[in-house]
Amino acid sequence: MIPYNCEITGRIIRDLRIRQALSQEVLSGLAGVARSHLAMIEAGTKNANVDTLWRIADALGMRLSELIRMVEEETGL
Repeated sequence: MIPYNCEITGRIIRDLRIRQALSQEVLSGLAGVARSHLAMIEAGTKNANVDTLWRIADALGMRLSELIRMVEEETGL
C-alpha cells in the first residue's frame, strides 16, 4: 500500500492554480478556505481533509475524483 502524500497533492493543486492564472488569494476565496491554509496545503505541510479538497477541486472547475486521480497517477497507483 502506498501512503497518501500531501506534498504531491499540494504540488498538483499549485500547478493547477498556476495554469488557471489564479493567485492563492483568489483560489482560497473561491474555495472558502483561508489563504494561509491553502499555502500550507500547496507546500505539503498541511494535510487537507476531504471537505477542503472537495472545495478546492470545485473552485478549480473539476470534480474531486479528477483531483484524486491525478494524485494517484503521480504516486504510481
